[in-house]
Amino acid sequence: MMVLSRYGLREWGIATAVAALLCAGVFIWSWPVALYAVVGVVWLAVVAFFRDPLGRRPASSDPADMVSPADGKVSAVFTVPWHDAIGGPATVVRIFLSVLDVHINRAPCAGTIEAIEHRPGKFLDARTEESARVNESNTVRMRSSSGDPIGIRQVSGAIARHIVCAVAPGDTLDRAERFGLIKFGSTTELILPRPEAVVVRVKVGDRVTGGVTILARLEPDRST
Repeated sequence: MMVLSRYGLREWGIATAVAALLCAGVFIWSWPVALYAVVGVVWLAVVAFFRDPLGRRPASSDPADMVSPADGKVSAVFTVPWHDAIGGPATVVRIFLSVLDVHINRAPCAGTIEAIEHRPGKFLDARTEESARVNESNTVRMRSSSGDPIGIRQVSGAIARHIVCAVAPGDTLDRAERFGLIKFGSTTELILPRPEAVVVRVKVGDRVTGGVTILARLEPDRST
C-alpha cells in the first residue's frame, strides 16, 4: 500500500492547484483537450515521486544487520582511512536514487541522533562520482543502540535541490524509521565504523529497498 509522504504535501498541493487551473482553462477557454492528458501525466508524476510505501519490514531481525536507508541502486562500496561522520576509518555504501525511485530516507538501525551537518555545495548530476564529493549534502550522525557511531549522508543532485531532514540531535529512531527525503533524484550513503567488522551484503549494481534490504552487517565490538 502507498500513501503520500508528508514531506511532499507542499509540492502535491501546488501541482494539484496548477492542474486544476489548467483543466479549467481547457473547459472555459477551449484550450486543446490534449492538454488534459499532459496535465494528468505531470500531476501523476509529482504524486508518484512523493509516494511512501507502507508496511515495510527489515529482511533480518538482527540489529547488527544494517538496513538500506534508501531505495535505488548501489553505485559504490569502499573504505576510507578517515570519515568525519565516524571520526575514524569507515566503510561507505553509496546508493543512487533516480527520479523513479521512492525518495524516503530511513534509519539503518535503532539509535539516537547526535549531530546533523549541512554542507553547501554544487548540484552536479548525482550519477557522477564527483557529485558525491562536491554536491550539497546533509550528514546525520547517530549512535546505535549498541554504541557504534553511524552516519547517513543525504546528497543532492542536479534536479534535487532540497534535502528534508525531519530529525534533530537528541531524537531517537527505530530501525527502518523514516527521517527525511531528498527531492527529485539524489544519492544516499550509509557510513559504518570499524571496517574490519563490516560484512557488506550487496555489490555495485544491486537494487535495494529502503527499510528492507540488508546492506551490511556490523559485527559487535568485542573489545569493550
